[in-house]
Amino acid sequence: MDSMITAAAQALAAGDPLGALKRVALRDDAPALALRGIAMAQLGDFLRAKKLVRSAARAFGSKASMARARCVVAEAEIALASRDLHWPQKALDAARATLEAHGDLANAALARYLEIRRLLLIGRIDAAEALLSELNFAAMPPALRAAHELIVAGIAIRRIDPKTARAALTSAARAARVARIPALSAEVENASQVLSSPAARLITRGEQRPLVLDEVETVLASKALVVDACRHVIRFGRTTVSLATRPVLFTLARALAEAWPVDVPRATLIARAFRGRLADESHRARLRVEMGRLRSQLRSLANVSATERGFSLHPKSAREVVVVARPVEEEHAPLLALLADGESWSSSALALGLGASQRTVQRALDSLVESGKVQSFGRGRARRWMAPPVPGFATALLLPAPLPGD
Repeated sequence: MDSMITAAAQALAAGDPLGALKRVALRDDAPALALRGIAMAQLGDFLRAKKLVRSAARAFGSKASMARARCVVAEAEIALASRDLHWPQKALDAARATLEAHGDLANAALARYLEIRRLLLIGRIDAAEALLSELNFAAMPPALRAAHELIVAGIAIRRIDPKTARAALTSAARAARVARIPALSAEVENASQVLSSPAARLITRGEQRPLVLDEVETVLASKALVVDACRHVIRFGRTTVSLATRPVLFTLARALAEAWPVDVPRATLIARAFRGRLADESHRARLRVEMGRLRSQLRSLANVSATERGFSLHPKSAREVVVVARPVEEEHAPLLALLADGESWSSSALALGLGASQRTVQRALDSLVESGKVQSFGRGRARRWMAPPVPGFATALLLPAPLPGD
């Protein structure tokens, strides 16, 4: 490898894409194409970056298996950065195996980290954690050690484990300083802000206040009966009742919990659960049926009693009833939470991240574009969506992921 290619590679490793381009911008040989692609990716031009990396893979030819494998990993990294989450997993697995066979353990580990970050983005926390446990990050370069700790922190934040997240972010900051990559240090700093930003709201006895992640952990571990409006579960200690697939029952449970210890009028419950403005006899009959179902679901945690004007909730062992709600509960909040990372997303990637159909996501995006909350650019399959961050809030609890004990 000639000196200009070596210098360009060193510039990219140090986070200096412009310095790399100065050395290889006019060259069309395979190594230069690969480095130009990575540089364009660092500058945010993902479409051109992908084309350059693919051209480099073709230029290397079939005999340069390790160089082609590195191009596959680079393309996967570009896809992740551009939130194109439908990459060919088999190709990445094959590239990782090739790199391991040739002793390039750093790039093989990078391939695995890309896979883990993708799993984290689409809410597959257990799978991401299982893959992460197989990696020996201690022998990795500082940049990969920082990436490892960022993933550990991301998993811990989604599991409401601020102590682990804080320790991982401290280690990530230390590794980023050793790596001397400003963009990596900035990423760690941005991730650290999640721990001091409101992550949820506590609603009890008709009042509400914001909660940071440490306070969410404290509430979930308390002696209160917690109606968790982030994951649609009801918990007391280690006992949980999931109503994620029963939206009407959860709406009723939340209404009763927010009003506790007083009861809730039937008309109010009908309006919230059935969206009926006028409560007729059919609505009241349906309310009785749904309350019977809710009573059956909560029998191990609380009683649901009929009163003269409505219904009330009575915990069996808990001293208090609280609701932990999302920090922002506007329509399409989980979709906005994904878009709030500042990256451009395709509708298919958003659908994968939310576990929804692409058509459902597309309708929501159209609504958000009309209200000015989301911007789009490009056309057809190249169309992407972006949104500004939700000001003053951590978005971790807006995303679908398990809580402790789930």
